[in-house]
Amino acid sequence: MTDLVKVGKSSVTSKKLGLGTNKVGGHNIFKDLNDEDGYAVVKEAIDNGITTLDTAYMYGNGRSEEIIGDVIQDYDRSNLVIATKAAQNPEKDNEIDNSPEFLKKAVDEALKRLKTDYLDIFYIHFPDKETPKDQAVATLNELKKAGKIKAIGLSNFSLDQIKEANKDGLVDIVEDNYNLVHRDAEKALFPYLRKNDISFVPYFPLASGLLTGKYQLADAKKFSQFNKDQFSDIIDALKKVHQIANKNETTVAQTVIAWYLKNPDISIVIPGARKPEQVDQNVQALNVELRNSDYHTIDEAFSEFA
Repeated sequence: MTDLVKVGKSSVTSKKLGLGTNKVGGHNIFKDLNDEDGYAVVKEAIDNGITTLDTAYMYGNGRSEEIIGDVIQDYDRSNLVIATKAAQNPEKDNEIDNSPEFLKKAVDEALKRLKTDYLDIFYIHFPDKETPKDQAVATLNELKKAGKIKAIGLSNFSLDQIKEANKDGLVDIVEDNYNLVHRDAEKALFPYLRKNDISFVPYFPLASGLLTGKYQLADAKKFSQFNKDQFSDIIDALKKVHQIANKNETTVAQTVIAWYLKNPDISIVIPGARKPEQVDQNVQALNVELRNSDYHTIDEAFSEFA
């Protein structure tokens, strides 16, 4: 895992495979989580060479950040890339807030929970309705100049909102929903990001488990966002991924992650994990040598979702 990608126009570099940590301390999002597993997941990731950790205030209202902050005390901070996000103002019942006052306070509080003196990447987690987007980014640029953050990120912003936020060319990275069954970003977002030297991180890379290959046609009701025909097409497309996975003696999930790793529009892939053994499984995707023909076969199999 030696190949590094540059994050936008910043000084931050990252390996292509990171760890999403919404299941680390995210008790408000997932049932039956325990902090012991969360600590083990983060430690297992770092011990296996994953150095980019993606978290957010929203994951357990700061608990995910606290767990990561505890774990990283035993490692060389300079080898790690810590990314966090904020927009929910706890003083206003977690109302979305991008005001300069809130963003400055959010960064300071994240630094305390993470027990570090800088953040490699800080994302505005969601846009609010009032704050001019370029003003919010200008605030982050002040924090960047002050050394508190190294790269400026946006998450869950529409393309028009990203353009407004990037008026001064200060945005380094965007994180948004993207996977093989949710490919809207390819039409307009990716060309804009390429043109403006902005990195991209997809969340939900395995589509909440759908792309692991463990579901059948009978499970359609579990994925109500797709109609019957769409779900049938997904199951058929996954059969082709199964064939490639079998040929490479790997799993469907690892093959899908390998597809993202090979995708030139994706900078960092951050699959999550509830248990440390899931981290180990994700890391094995780095050993999948996906041929160009296999990459295009997978791309074409899911082409209707582009």
